[in-house]
Formats: sequence, C-alpha cells, structure tokens
Amino acid sequence: MEQSSPIKRNEHIVSLSREHHFSLLFGWKIKTGIKKGIDLHRIRKYALYFWEHNLIQHFKQEEATLFNIHNDDLVIQALEEHTIIQNVVVQLNESSSDEDIQKHLEQLAELVTAHVRFEERDLFPHLENILTEEQLKNIGHHLHEMQPEPLQDEYDDEFWNPEK
Repeated sequence: MEQSSPIKRNEHIVSLSREHHFSLLFGWKIKTGIKKGIDLHRIRKYALYFWEHNLIQHFKQEEATLFNIHNDDLVIQALEEHTIIQNVVVQLNESSSDEDIQKHLEQLAELVTAHVRFEERDLFPHLENILTEEQLKNIGHHLHEMQPEPLQDEYDDEFWNPEK
C-alpha cells in the first residue's frame, strides 16, 4: 500500500492545519461513540463543547484572515460549508429524540471531516498559490494575534476511548 506524505503547509497558515487535525479527530470520536453504543446525549454534549471551544474560533480565524482576502468559488464553497455546519449544530442542539440526535451527530461528523479535507486538499493549496508571501505573512500575524495559543481538545469525558 502506498503511503502519502503529509501536506507541506505554508508556515504562516500551518496553525490552521494543526487545528484541522483536532477537527478530524472530532469526527472520528463521534463516529466511534455511536458505533460503541454510547449514550447519544453524552456524544452531543461533547459535540456542542467542541463547537463552542474550537470550531467557532477556528471558523472566525479563517473567515477573518483567509477568506476576506480573495473571493472565488473555492472560498465561497468554504464559507457555505461553515454555514451548513453551523446549521447542523443548531439542529443538533434543538433535537430531542435519540433518532434526530444520532442523525445530526452523523451529519456533523461527516460534514466536518469532508470540510477539513476540502480545505487541506483544495482550498489551502489554491490560496498558497495565489496569495503573495507578504499576504501570507500578514495572515500569520493576524492568526497569532487572534489566537496566540493553539486550540486544544481537552474534553474530560473520553467516551470514544476503548478503556473507558
């Protein structure tokens, strides 16, 4: 099996890619919890926590630093995906039946995973090619001002852990 090498990201936006790692884990944790038959309310609590403590800030950073510099089809797609993800979070929060909670958790995990892959494979390489080094440097400076410490996923209830 051929193993692909990690994507080399411009140093000024690499912090966003590092946060994408946590978002991919987020999707995996939700899917793992559902497969293990974990109480859906526990998984929803985690999903809403991750939204509040990670994704909202991450989306704001991208929108304020990357997506306002250049407006084309790929940027528009990323913004639309942010809105769709936010809408699913609202639906998840308002869901009362286990069936609806599970449906929205599954949607959220799939949407976030697909969104991260789109940004890493398509959008970020595109922006790295069309933005100048000076623009990327300014983006990196603004990202650091907005979030001097990297976002972390420090949730206590590790329902996805096979030992718990």
